[in-house]
Amino acid sequence: MGLRPARIYRKPPKKPYTRRAQKKEKAYITGAPAPRISIFEMGNKKGDFQKTLILKVNKECAIRGNALEAARIASNSYLKKYVDVKNYYLKINVYPHHVLRYHPLAGVAQADRYYQGMSHPFGRPSGRAAIVEKNQEIITIKINEDDVSIAKTALERASMKLPVSSKIIIN
Repeated sequence: MGLRPARIYRKPPKKPYTRRAQKKEKAYITGAPAPRISIFEMGNKKGDFQKTLILKVNKECAIRGNALEAARIASNSYLKKYVDVKNYYLKINVYPHHVLRYHPLAGVAQADRYYQGMSHPFGRPSGRAAIVEKNQEIITIKINEDDVSIAKTALERASMKLPVSSKIIIN
């Protein structure tokens, strides 16, 4: 099964997917996939930097773990290309806790022979997402004053991978 379009998961859910099961052993989520993003801090973690650039989202949304990983790779590879690894610090501030679920419906004739329809519509886990609020910090880059324009470009590249518009704040 391939990835579903991001527009399906862009809006944050009104409530988390929960399951009320009659049997206690079926009341929890099993088989939740591991998050795609595994590294949250890159560069020089102990360095002392002059400027901090922050990527914030303009609206509340759900950002899939795949999008977070793509944003991390895009920004980090751009920074590594133009700045030495010892001269910046990049951090992803959100974690994809929310388990996304997929409930396929069979659309062929005589599907009732092998499919239960909506009798158990909870769905299978298909991925993870981070539910973010409006103006929440997604990515933080600490860098020296000479390389602020490079870090800004790196954050612009990362924002293209996210499903919502965002803004860059320089401190």
